[in-house]
Amino acid sequence: MGNHIAERFAKENFRVVLVARRQSALDEYAAELSAKGYEVFARSADVSDTESLAKVFSEFGAADVLIYNAAFMSGGLASEISAAEAVEHFKVGVAGAIDCVRQVLPKQIERGDGAIIFTGGLFGVYPNANFEYACMSMDKAALRSLAQMLNVELKDKGIFVGIVQIMGVVGSSEHFAPKNIADAYWKLYTERNSFEYIFD
Repeated sequence: MGNHIAERFAKENFRVVLVARRQSALDEYAAELSAKGYEVFARSADVSDTESLAKVFSEFGAADVLIYNAAFMSGGLASEISAAEAVEHFKVGVAGAIDCVRQVLPKQIERGDGAIIFTGGLFGVYPNANFEYACMSMDKAALRSLAQMLNVELKDKGIFVGIVQIMGVVGSSEHFAPKNIADAYWKLYTERNSFEYIFD
């Protein structure tokens, strides 16, 4: 899905930087986008590692748009998860998002312009939609709160913050095809009618 979001913005003449843990996969994705004529770069980083994130962000300077699309995809019932498991999930699902925001925000505030968009989902809105993903439900709910608070705090500084809530399984139908979901990110970015876009 991240590749489709990147391509959607690239179509609007954005220079795209793909960031994930595995450089080999990133290189493949970057090659696909480059072959279509888009300006794209690929850098590996771990969202739970502040130092690796800082290295990537410092290389490319000011970011017009940050899209945070990371999640820890593993299950666990609320009655069975340990505190240590919850913390590990939180590092990726929420703390990593906060860290990325801190990387881009100073320059966005300095310019008085920028956007930050998070990826939410069904579990964050309806935590009992699937009992087996308790950590993800908690993380996505926290991310929604973060987006809402930042939206209010930063709008007078020219910064838009929002979240796309994907209310179904990506790729499970034509409606939930990644390319259609990517359009929701662009729509939220351009229209800015609310901090939240419900894609259902």
